[in-house]
Amino acid sequence: MTTETATTVSETATAAHQHGYISDKDRYRARMKRIEGQARGIAKMIDDEKYCIDILTQVSALTRALQGVATGLLDDHLKHCVLDAAKLGDDDAAIAKIQEATDAINRLVRS
Repeated sequence: MTTETATTVSETATAAHQHGYISDKDRYRARMKRIEGQARGIAKMIDDEKYCIDILTQVSALTRALQGVATGLLDDHLKHCVLDAAKLGDDDAAIAKIQEATDAINRLVRS
């Protein structure tokens, strides 16, 4: 396979590929809207000078909600993006997708 042919195959595969979360896009958007509401609620609690422990409890709930979105997106990435690259037989692309997942996991663990 020539470099030009490989590029064309790769571009075609990328153009045809849909991100794993697409089938759950509406659910993710709804979750993010709830999370946005939670963040606004926390800001209001601060404005209203609520008890610090109550605010911390809400920050913890917000953090868990964001982690839930993150782990769902990571799961979708592994089940769709990584798997699709592996099915295409493109080892370099599959390894790159796995590295992206590893880097994302490292960022999540540090946060």
